[in-house]
This record gives sequence, C-alpha cells and structure tokens, in this order.
Amino acid sequence: PESSAKVPWLKLLPHRQTWAFVAAKFTADPIWWFYLFWLAKYLDKTYQVTLGKLAAPLVVIYIVSDVGSICGGWLSSSLIKRGWSVNSARKTAMLICGLCVIPVIFAWRSSNMWVAVGFIGLATAAHQAWSANVFTLASDMFPRRAVGSVVGLGGMGGAVGGILLATLTGAVLQRTGSYQPIFILAGTIYLVALLIVHLLSPRLEPAELE
Repeated sequence: PESSAKVPWLKLLPHRQTWAFVAAKFTADPIWWFYLFWLAKYLDKTYQVTLGKLAAPLVVIYIVSDVGSICGGWLSSSLIKRGWSVNSARKTAMLICGLCVIPVIFAWRSSNMWVAVGFIGLATAAHQAWSANVFTLASDMFPRRAVGSVVGLGGMGGAVGGILLATLTGAVLQRTGSYQPIFILAGTIYLVALLIVHLLSPRLEPAELE
C-alpha cells in the first residue's frame, strides 16, 4: 500500500521529473490560450469574418479538438496494450501530436478561410491529444499522493507561459501586424517541448520521494 502522507511542494522541486512536466505545460499550454483568445480576432482581421459568422468555423475547430483529446489517450493506451513501454508509448504519441501541429504554420498564408480552419483544427486536435498524454505523465512519474501537486505546479507554469505569449502576441501584432511569427511558434514549440521532456526524463522513471 502507498503512503498517504502529504508531499510538500518544496520536496517536489528538486526532481527533474517535476520540471519535465512543468516544461511541457509552460511551452504548449500558451498555444491553446492563443487559439482561445486570439482566434476570433485573427479570423476577423484576415478573412473579415464578422461576429455573427464566427460560430461555424469555431464550432468546427473545437469539435475537432474534442476528437483529438479522445484519440490522444487512446493512442498511447493502445501502444501500451501492445507491449510498448510507458515511456515509448507516451513519447511516441506526443511526437505524432507534435508533427501534426506543424502544418498550422501555413494557416496565416491561406487565402481561403476554410483551409486555414482545417490547419488550425488539426493543430488544436493535436494539442488536446498532446495534453491527454502530458497530464498522464504526472501519474507515470509520481505516486498518487503527489500527482495533484505536480499538476498544480504544471498548471502554474502553463499560466505563466500564457501571460508571456499573450504579451508577445500583442507586441508582435503592434509592430508587424502579422500573425506569421506566432503561427511559426505554434507549429514548432511542441517538438521543442518534447525534446525538453526527454532530456529531463529520458525513461519517465518514477521520482524517488522518500
């Protein structure tokens, strides 16, 4: 039986596994917030989509995101059932998600709104699939009594990243008027995040808290 003693936050900070999870949230979560907060403005500015006509593209994007969320969990679980290690299954699923995000780089260049919506929908679906696996990393690497605290630290990292990206987005748009740099960042940051996770926790080995 596992110990039920609480794990202080300060006891989690020295572990590389904690920072692997925080890094995954810090880098990728802000991209989701970018879609939530800036997507309507992007569609309006680029394709002159008025508020009354935003419903259709946004509904498509978020329904596709729901599908991605389910598929991400299914993919890694399916690989584990086939005999893959947890480390290989999680990171392979995350790699596939990171690759699926890359086409969003071209969304800003599309002259057709629905092509851009397709790129963005694929990216948001891949993000949700990515997140399904990232959240599970906490329970892969930590005992149950520490999972909530680790996820909380990761959530804080994601929120700080969101603040920074929102500030950066505003500055980029004010200076250049172009979404290109943000979409390039959105299309590449997941692979960077996966590399950081792998460097900090090459085998997703459980953290030794005792």
